[in-house]
Amino acid sequence: MNRHQIVNVTRCAALSMIVFLSACTKENVKEERLAAGSSLEAQAVGSTILNSWSVNWDNYAHSSTYTANNAATDFGNVTGWVDSRGMISNGNLRITLLKNALSGAGGVVANIDISDGTAYEVDYDIRFHSQFDWSRGGKLGFGFSIGDGNTGGDPGWDGNGGTARLMWYQTDAGRVFFQPYVYFKDQSGQYGETFGKSYPATGSLNKGQTYHVHLYVKSNTGSNTDGHVQYVIDGTVVLDRDIRWTTNDSKRLIRGLTFHTFRGGSQTYWQSATDGYIYYDNLRVHRISTN
Repeated sequence: MNRHQIVNVTRCAALSMIVFLSACTKENVKEERLAAGSSLEAQAVGSTILNSWSVNWDNYAHSSTYTANNAATDFGNVTGWVDSRGMISNGNLRITLLKNALSGAGGVVANIDISDGTAYEVDYDIRFHSQFDWSRGGKLGFGFSIGDGNTGGDPGWDGNGGTARLMWYQTDAGRVFFQPYVYFKDQSGQYGETFGKSYPATGSLNKGQTYHVHLYVKSNTGSNTDGHVQYVIDGTVVLDRDIRWTTNDSKRLIRGLTFHTFRGGSQTYWQSATDGYIYYDNLRVHRISTN
């Protein structure tokens, strides 16, 4: 049995333990989905969860505005929140993407300060409204920033930071999928690396369907390629690889949770002629110690 097979066996065993220990916080079906996409890497031998927190928006009134004050209550120190674009919909957080607008002008580019760590994981559910216009695509969901948290066409080539985020994308042929979007020291171009990965591997995403996203990141040391990044969607491993985020050891720590939900790209063809809605639920964040 090679190293990757051993890791996979360990992950499966650990995942079973997570399911056994999980307490029901919402409907059973949602909890089962959460467990299925839950940590494959964090529960490996020699790893422990230092602290964790979760948000599921059940205690907010339907159709109420989700303000920056609400976000601060749930997340702590958060910047970039736009009150008018957050709303509660049946226990979900709904983010509005404005028509004819891109990036922060049309969505939410929020950044959440988290305790510095060398390994983190996040799990959440995501759904596109039944009438959502895919347009070309955009950024969405929760991710992580390392060091300086490079984004926006500022590649991580200086070795001072990176980010791991998620995109949706529609090809010219009309296929729509999730893809990783990663900034790091060794990225091949100015913009985020996708590694040629997509979910689903064939076919397209469905409007109105709930997807479970799991993201795990681990810092590297020095100039070594001993960091890690992993994306798992609905139990399918989309990306799982070692990575060199930084070469400046003073910038190696994971320092932020990103919540970027917007259309773009910068060219006008990323825009939509209609407002769009994306829903979030069952957020869980774990800070992990790895030996």
